[in-house]
Amino acid sequence: MPDTTRYICLSPASVLSFAVAMPLRIVFMGTPALAAESLRALLAAREFEVAAVVSQPDQPKGRGLKLQPTPVKELAVESGIPVLQPERARNDSFIEQLRGFSPELIAVTAYGQILPKAILDLPRFGCLNVHTSLLPKFRGAAPIQRAILEGESETGVTIMKMDVGLDTGDILTQARTPIHDEDHAQTLHDRLARIGAELLVKTIPDYVAGRIQPQPQPTEGVSHAAKIRKTEGQIKWSDSARAVWNRIRAMTPWPGAYSHLQTSAQPLLLKLWAAHPRPDSGPAGEILAADKSGIVVACGEGSVAVTALQREGGRRMAVQEFLAGNPLMKGQRFMIYDG
Repeated sequence: MPDTTRYICLSPASVLSFAVAMPLRIVFMGTPALAAESLRALLAAREFEVAAVVSQPDQPKGRGLKLQPTPVKELAVESGIPVLQPERARNDSFIEQLRGFSPELIAVTAYGQILPKAILDLPRFGCLNVHTSLLPKFRGAAPIQRAILEGESETGVTIMKMDVGLDTGDILTQARTPIHDEDHAQTLHDRLARIGAELLVKTIPDYVAGRIQPQPQPTEGVSHAAKIRKTEGQIKWSDSARAVWNRIRAMTPWPGAYSHLQTSAQPLLLKLWAAHPRPDSGPAGEILAADKSGIVVACGEGSVAVTALQREGGRRMAVQEFLAGNPLMKGQRFMIYDG
């Protein structure tokens, strides 16, 4: 992949001279697998000393609701790094704990809590955040899924200096990547995790040396990427084929795109895992064809061919395997939801 990193630099005459001891003492804050990629990159770089890691509290998961550590905590424990898991990052006792590690910089990737000014002002070089969009576009909790859902052709990663707003801090560097037709939320997530980790370790040394000047975010092009709700996986067949296709991609693997097939007994809930748009037309929600190449369903404009799907309580199947046990006929219809 070509390097599309954009650096915002000072002119040589205006570069400030910082006396920076190496390795730089860093506290890392993050929670999911995306954040673990950034932590892994920091741990591998000789320029940094990760003094401590902050992650969200363990959460109950699985049938037994057993407490499970976050991916970031798991990596930190494996690496012998102290881990803090405050219920609220605003707690005075936690802030004092953090102060005790004397961080020169705090690096944040998908931590999951808004940091108070007391933390933002604690390290000498402030707090840097890895955000998986090209700010100011898609500020907020779900920039990866929203970019696909809205049909963007590219996205990227921004390293910003955090302020008290929600993803409103000054930009240090950005890197771009195209959103390919074969991408869904998981593949794009994994690529952006790698890009973000690489960009973070490239940016920090230049930033602390004064070779990168933070720039305010543009006032134009601001958008918000709200947290994804499970109900957003529901397919609206009256939408265009491209919009339905984007929804399936954006909701894979979570929460999953779904629709109810009308049957003589009761509606059959199906999760749709993969599809591609087609030019065929017909009444929205109607099955136009069903064979090993796909289940072609008419949309408000065009159609989509579903190539992988899953019955409620079943497993994911390729369309040929699904149809062998669940034959569908031309003219059957999916339920229309327009609310």
